Amino acid sequence: MSGSDPSAQLPVPVPPDQLRAAVEAVLVVADEPVTAAALAEALGLDEVDVEALLIALAAEYEEGRGFVLRRAAGGWRLASAPQFSALVERFVIGGATARLSQAALETLAVIAYRQPVTRGRVAAIRGVNVDGVVRTLHARGLIEEAGTEPSGAILYRTTGEFLEYLGLDSLDDLPPLAPYLPDASALGDIEDEITGRMHP
Repeated sequence: MSGSDPSAQLPVPVPPDQLRAAVEAVLVVADEPVTAAALAEALGLDEVDVEALLIALAAEYEEGRGFVLRRAAGGWRLASAPQFSALVERFVIGGATARLSQAALETLAVIAYRQPVTRGRVAAIRGVNVDGVVRTLHARGLIEEAGTEPSGAILYRTTGEFLEYLGLDSLDDLPPLAPYLPDASALGDIEDEITGRMHP
């Protein structure tokens, strides 16, 4: 007999008039995007109903609030309102909020469009050594290891945090890539797109 508590997997009963507040309570403490499916399971509701509730909350928060509810990395997450981004950036001090360097943005753009990709391949595209930049992006949680090539070289890909920073729901939302990448102008356009999304 398993030692786990079956009741831990059961939905938590919430009165209908408190569903919005219950969803808000979960969103406030979540440290990553919450899917409608996860909320539906926790509340014992239909996923379609929870999705509709999330959409309604997102619309409500657009009215003069200091925060918004947005889709990110396949789920939903509370975030500060875009019009206060400069204020929030000034308030929050630390390495996690420091602006990325030009080299980091270029490297991140290459990884985003070529993933999974090795450091060697990124270096070949950029024409410079990227070891330090890759370590920085990895430490910031924007990229992660994604296995290895037969040669043993580590492959890298972007993370859910990368999608959150850019305000994207999935990699499919990245702007179209010019077929001639790594042409310098194409890389510059992509870098400008990423810079604009990360530092509005």
